[in-house]
Amino acid sequence: MIHRREISLMIVIAALAFVLAAVAPGYFARENLSDLFLGNMPVLIVAIGTTLVILRGNIDLSVGPVFAICGIVAGITAKASGSVAVAAAAACLAGAALGALNGSLVAYLRMPSIVVTLATMVALRDGLRWWTEGAWVQDLPAGFQWFGLAQSSYPVVACAVVVILQSGVAWTLRNVAVGRAVYATGSNETAARLTGLDTARVKCGVFIVAGVLTGLAALLNSVRFNQIPSNAGLGLEMKVIAAAVVGGAAIRGGEGSLSGTLLGVVLLGAIGPALTFLGVSAYWERALQGAIILAAVAVDAVRERRAFQAVVAASSPA
Repeated sequence: MIHRREISLMIVIAALAFVLAAVAPGYFARENLSDLFLGNMPVLIVAIGTTLVILRGNIDLSVGPVFAICGIVAGITAKASGSVAVAAAAACLAGAALGALNGSLVAYLRMPSIVVTLATMVALRDGLRWWTEGAWVQDLPAGFQWFGLAQSSYPVVACAVVVILQSGVAWTLRNVAVGRAVYATGSNETAARLTGLDTARVKCGVFIVAGVLTGLAALLNSVRFNQIPSNAGLGLEMKVIAAAVVGGAAIRGGEGSLSGTLLGVVLLGAIGPALTFLGVSAYWERALQGAIILAAVAVDAVRERRAFQAVVAASSPA
């Protein structure tokens, strides 16, 4: 089912593409599109997990340092084992463990997610800086970069992974009980609990899944380079939250879709390069992104007010 927000985003993206095709056709060169995809691929994968957390009615501000830690873990494990598969498992397990930490504090100690993840964001970033002393992981095994594939082949593999993840998680949300439980607990936790759902388990589970996806994104990003930075993921939390919100995910929970998040990532990720090709100062990128986010939130606020007024009018005596 396509929602109004998704249709609006499609129109905006199509209009931007039309302008670029007319004024700066070089934007659609294969090399530029490949770079755009690879640059925004980690954002999209992490945004899938962030959307699940938001659908549940929570927020996760710690994905940036979790992304950096998982990348470092992948690199260190690859050097120690010489196996990309072991490095992949280690990165995903590290993400799952950190997600479980956040999820347990939020679900079982009933601490506000914004407070928990803000604290872990600071603690993990500073802890990583202390652990690595700012050093990058170097001397990676030869088979680690691009997974041992040709540089031209890697984007195809990465695209396949993204398509499988996007379609698989979206299908699960629509058709499997655990996916519907995320929407149900995000819409009304009390009602969901009364129907027999273990809302704490759902709450903790979305943080764990988000951690695993962050670990996978960190791995897929790390193999693009011959060194892994210890300061990766700076500002990532804002990018993924913005993409989800622009895509129609309601911060209060229970409303949103992964297709909307995908469109949000495409639109916000295309703005910076588009400005460069159009000859506009890149300093306008953040301003335009902020304007888009404010417009999306404003539309949601107006829609909610109208819905509330309609309910009040319907319940008022004639």
